[in-house]
Amino acid sequence: MTTENTAETTEETGAETASAYSFGGLHHVQLAIPAGAEDLCRQFWGEVMGMTELEKPPVLAARGGCWFRGGGLEVHLGVEQEFSPARKAHPGILVRSLRDLAKRLEECGHEVTWDDNFPGHDRFYAFDKLGNRLEFLEPQAS
Repeated sequence: MTTENTAETTEETGAETASAYSFGGLHHVQLAIPAGAEDLCRQFWGEVMGMTELEKPPVLAARGGCWFRGGGLEVHLGVEQEFSPARKAHPGILVRSLRDLAKRLEECGHEVTWDDNFPGHDRFYAFDKLGNRLEFLEPQAS
């Protein structure tokens, strides 16, 4: 069945295929933070990562947290009352000049763990100031 706004499952793979829509990328990634941690987020995402803080709409600003944008990526940091950092789940962030970012993170006291197990990409993992896992990757030159 291939009609507008429906998905169909292929018998060969069991995967759903879209017929009338397509994905255009992510609008943002949201990570959880504890209440009162906005300044730590500003230090990491603003000062270390060089992203610009966005003004949240007033109704959302009342909930706490903060938002950042840089290079077409938005990171939303939302307060979670019973915060526990994401140690396994993570955003995979594409980067140009990956080694320069790794150097910047290390200079600012963040450990970088390189991982060569993703074919066609250079990548490393790091953690934000609250312990959330982050993956940074760059396609290898062909």
